[in-house]
Amino acid sequence: MRVRLELNQLNIDRPKKRWNIYFVVVTEHPTEVEKMVLATIPTEAIKMVPSQNNEVTFDDGSPNSEGLLLLRRILPATKELNVHFYVRHSRSSDRTVGEVLKDIQTEIGDNAMGTISDIHGTNNPWLIIAKTALPVISKILTKLPDRDMGFISMFERFGKEFENEGNIDRQKTGAFSTVVYTWAIDED
Repeated sequence: MRVRLELNQLNIDRPKKRWNIYFVVVTEHPTEVEKMVLATIPTEAIKMVPSQNNEVTFDDGSPNSEGLLLLRRILPATKELNVHFYVRHSRSSDRTVGEVLKDIQTEIGDNAMGTISDIHGTNNPWLIIAKTALPVISKILTKLPDRDMGFISMFERFGKEFENEGNIDRQKTGAFSTVVYTWAIDED
């Protein structure tokens, strides 16, 4: 079985109405337990304007609509998956999300072990990092010239509720951001 994580909605809880939003996603490496992987998603920052009222909906509710895919992978034997989700605002419209990943890689230093694509069901490049580097990710992000909009733990334990439902929606708030996301189990 595979699990899928999608972002359905993002609300920014601040009075400002213009944002360049991107996300940093950190999760477990699918095959190597001593490693984690980190990605910046999406490939281009999301431009939010006043008419959006500080809200972005990735799932419009139509039958074939899905949210923004964050990851898709085989369900671990532990039936648990740890995902750290950071909402960021790029203060420079010229700064690309790819530059952010390079800046993170530079700051991590020897704990960065290169990038990989086609992992976790996305085409985004994922930076492979040592699991021991996980506690310093927040500190590294504060050194970047972008604004921290919130951290959300998307940790999930895939228990009995997934046997009945298959898809579980969650809503969490971290700092200035509220997100609605879906964990789903896909049969292969």
